[in-house]
Amino acid sequence: MKKKGIKELLSKLLPYVRPHKTVFFLSVIFDIIAIALNMTIPIFSGLAIDCMVGIASVNFHLLIEYLVVIIILSAFSSFFSWLGEYYMNILTYKTGESIRNAIYDKVNNVPIKYIDNHSHGDIMNTMSADVENVTDGFLSGFKAIVCGIFQLLVIMVIMLVMRWSLALVVIVIAPLSLALAIVITKKSKRLYKQRVEVQGDLSGFSEEMITNMKIIKAFNDENNTVEKFDTYNKKMYTASEKSVFCASLASPASRLVNGILYGIIGVIGAFMVMNGSIKIGRVSSFLNYSDNFTKPFNDLTSIFADLNIAIASATRVFEMLEEENEIDDSKLPNLKKCDGTVDLKDVEFSYEKSFKLIENLNLNVKQGQRVAIVGPTGCGKSTIINLLMRFYDVDSGSIKVSKKDIRKVTRKSFRSFYGMVLQESWLYNASVKDNVAYGKPDASMDEIIEACKLANAHAFIEKLPDGYNTIITERADNISAGQKQLLCIARIMLLRPPMMILDEATSNIDTRTEMKIQQALDIIMEGRTCFIVAHRLSTIENADTILVMNKGHIVEQGNHKELLTKKGFYYELFNSQFGI
Repeated sequence: MKKKGIKELLSKLLPYVRPHKTVFFLSVIFDIIAIALNMTIPIFSGLAIDCMVGIASVNFHLLIEYLVVIIILSAFSSFFSWLGEYYMNILTYKTGESIRNAIYDKVNNVPIKYIDNHSHGDIMNTMSADVENVTDGFLSGFKAIVCGIFQLLVIMVIMLVMRWSLALVVIVIAPLSLALAIVITKKSKRLYKQRVEVQGDLSGFSEEMITNMKIIKAFNDENNTVEKFDTYNKKMYTASEKSVFCASLASPASRLVNGILYGIIGVIGAFMVMNGSIKIGRVSSFLNYSDNFTKPFNDLTSIFADLNIAIASATRVFEMLEEENEIDDSKLPNLKKCDGTVDLKDVEFSYEKSFKLIENLNLNVKQGQRVAIVGPTGCGKSTIINLLMRFYDVDSGSIKVSKKDIRKVTRKSFRSFYGMVLQESWLYNASVKDNVAYGKPDASMDEIIEACKLANAHAFIEKLPDGYNTIITERADNISAGQKQLLCIARIMLLRPPMMILDEATSNIDTRTEMKIQQALDIIMEGRTCFIVAHRLSTIENADTILVMNKGHIVEQGNHKELLTKKGFYYELFNSQFGI
């Protein structure tokens, strides 16, 4: 992780704050008004004390007036302080909203490779916890510094006017608490950075485990995952303990300086009262001002701690925001027509440069052909799908759709001609109707019902509590795995694209339902170019062409009967499944 300075991070944060600058200025102005009012209270409290220092000579009339003034000042100071805090919260929420929108937009524009190579939990942690740390640490911290400086200036002027000799004692000694805070918090900066990184790892692991809890329980692996979680949790505890311990030293150290200063002012003031050079009420005011003068320095200790967290989080946030987007194709022409032909010529691809996954891949697919891709795990089946959809770009060679290189047309246009059903079904928290119409929001109810009938989903949908208006829960756990897949297939049937990709589309469906789905797929695949990734070879016996892959190469090609006759690699795969 590249180290970034606070100035650089602030310059990156500024564009997200600038639209809300009015809110920031209102917050600062109201806080300054509150400070100005609050700083006049010690003057009147000192005068009130002077009204009752003599035996049987209390000036009740003046005392009451001063007390009323103190109450009014306190009330208005509290009111303006509340306004300042209110607008500060609005600023942090609005800025956080802007940053999260930018991150979500970035996630939608980075290459799929970035999503595949990063923990999803870590990305979510950056969108939530890190953004909150940035807005709280930088914005609240910056405002506290501005208001603290104003408070120091106001108190300094008042003390110099009241008694310059006592003022010099406060002005000289008080900054020592800040010096101590700077030394201590400098050492804690590195520890806070480690804590933020460990927090991201912990969030990523937690998200992965919770999402796959059924698998964990199925394999009786709860104890193992608990131990792994405990390891991450201990790292988090250790990192937090060290950073907090180091940062927590700053406040007691600065308060020690404050206590010493308070005692010195008290002793000097007492001697001055005894020799008649100052009234006791003024000494009381000075003690209040000395305490208020050191308060900003004390606050800075906690501000430094928050800033350290904010710097570590901001580094992660802006590193994500600075990730390179997919190559901009907005100036490229759209693919307006698609005849369903696909040509792969001399295609080479690797996820790691040191390991070639696909080499010298050539394939010509005619309109309406059903192309099945089979082979052992890791042979490159899903990689071909990623390349066809241009989730990844080829290292060399070309892929053409309707004789157009897919790198020379917009992704959005050529992807619109594909319908895709993956092994892992995806539904979102909305009605059944909205989920089916995900790719065609303006579809009529009749079109949606027809698509669901073709997918053999209509019958089970009507049995749901609210039919097509039934809300699918966040994790779609109110319907079965097979029903999820049926809805995903219905979604594609609604679009009826000229080309289709079925990546183990029937893997989560029982045998009886699979037969019905296969019949429906036969209908929708009629006349359409289809790529079918399959492990169960019984599902692709009717394919026009079967590509048999091994180690990134097409080792055999032909239809089902031809490949069995050859008695080669496909023959071995087929026999291994059916025990022939």
